[in-house]
Amino acid sequence: MTVQTTAERPSDIASANSMRPRAALRAGPVTHLGLALAAITRREVGKFIRQKGRWASALVRPLLWLIVFAAGFRSLLGVSIVPPYETYVTYQEYILPGLLGIVLLFYGMQSSLSMVYDREMGIMRLLLTAPLPRWILLLFKLLSATFLAVVQAYIFLLIVFGVSFVMPYLGVRIPATGWIYILPPLIGGGLMLSALGLLLSVYIRQLENFAGTMNFVIFPMFFISPALYPLWKLREQGAEYIYWIAQINPFTHTIELIRFAAYGKFNFLSFGIVLAFALVFFIIAAIGYDPQRGMLRRKGKPGGGSPSG
Repeated sequence: MTVQTTAERPSDIASANSMRPRAALRAGPVTHLGLALAAITRREVGKFIRQKGRWASALVRPLLWLIVFAAGFRSLLGVSIVPPYETYVTYQEYILPGLLGIVLLFYGMQSSLSMVYDREMGIMRLLLTAPLPRWILLLFKLLSATFLAVVQAYIFLLIVFGVSFVMPYLGVRIPATGWIYILPPLIGGGLMLSALGLLLSVYIRQLENFAGTMNFVIFPMFFISPALYPLWKLREQGAEYIYWIAQINPFTHTIELIRFAAYGKFNFLSFGIVLAFALVFFIIAAIGYDPQRGMLRRKGKPGGGSPSG
């Protein structure tokens, strides 16, 4: 994974910190929250647009997986008729929900990199001094990261649609209504994975530790999931313990939620698991960023280094 950082513009920091205080004082609490969310989202979108290599790699990575894996394994791996499919499907059609999950997963981890960078540069300290509850500011960071992850997922879908015309043998088709139905699962999965990134940013103290930590999170979550192969194949090969690890992997249920929604079906079990993990990850992260109780307070104790804000 490529680690990229860019210098913050003063206007970005000022907008995230001030939250337009004069307008907020004259407005009600709902408008005040809206201004805060808009300021944080504007800053995140601005960073995303300036970091061209970041969003390009986020789209190229799953596209390469599609081209390489689908071209190499489509004649070797068959997918039986299992829910939500009502007939045999091509391998590239099977892995499409997994590739959408990759987009969400990698951007969720990239958002944790952004949080670590903001903390090292002191920007997070400025943000958290805004006149709003700390958990609300973190929730707004989470919402802005999810928004960008979902946008990337739909851009990737458009690219895949275009590739289908250039390389017909890699054609991937989902029902037209599936483009709409997958929106809630993408939002839910994006929230859960961005909350995981937020949680990791509490415990990753320096950018130098980011790559190593991510390798212990991204690749196990990705490979021990139905992103590239159906889980029943694990049982068929006798890998029972890996099968059950995959069953408790929240990324597994993010993919299944997207897969079912693409064909107009709803997976209640996966929805409950994704929602539960999203809440747990966010609550723990919010506690970690609370200087009265969390990790940041422990870092600020005598002998424990300066607070990281």
